[in-house]
Amino acid sequence: MFVLHHTPDTAATPVRILLEELALPYTARRVDREGGELASPGYRVLHPLGKIPVLETPEGPLVETAAILLWLADTHAPGRFAPAPGTGDRGAFLKWLFFATSNLHPPVMEIYYSDRVAGPAASEALVPLAAARAKTVLDALETGAKAAPALFPADRPSLLGLYIGTLMRWLGQLPDGHPGLIRAADYPVLHATLAACETTAAAARVAAAEDLGPTLFTRPAR
Repeated sequence: MFVLHHTPDTAATPVRILLEELALPYTARRVDREGGELASPGYRVLHPLGKIPVLETPEGPLVETAAILLWLADTHAPGRFAPAPGTGDRGAFLKWLFFATSNLHPPVMEIYYSDRVAGPAASEALVPLAAARAKTVLDALETGAKAAPALFPADRPSLLGLYIGTLMRWLGQLPDGHPGLIRAADYPVLHATLAACETTAAAARVAAAEDLGPTLFTRPAR
């Protein structure tokens, strides 16, 4: 039995979807963020920085969304959601996964938490700069997806789709006129990859549980 420490519509969501896709037994334990649980000594034992998600496994607690997704896919369904270790596409897959974690996730966080990053005086100026960086990264991912459709499939869920889809969901949730708003529809190859991840029964169960709507990646409710 796994325990996923989560709150809805966070970086825990793709982990929850993958657990459902794999039909693994797990408990979704909602973290009391408002009550300060992330800073509590007990939670810091699970995650030293007090972040979400944490997945408790027989091998101990795992943190970092990409690491959890990769461990689940490799351990329980090698080759199904990502190229298996030792196969020809593995290197290219890892390249794009860590390209997204290193280059797309940070500007998304800067858009949402600009005041924490730059301080109140500079936060407004940071958002369009972060959005420009995110668009540059998404352009590169779109080009990579065109060149490597097996890594960004449009006919089945994929690890890259789940991870990138979560970040694009947050960008697409922003209101019209917001300088950080980026729509998945502007990236047609990635859009198809994301659509393949949101139309499964597993994704529908998580979307219903977290009230995310049916097009949680491609056209998130705002």
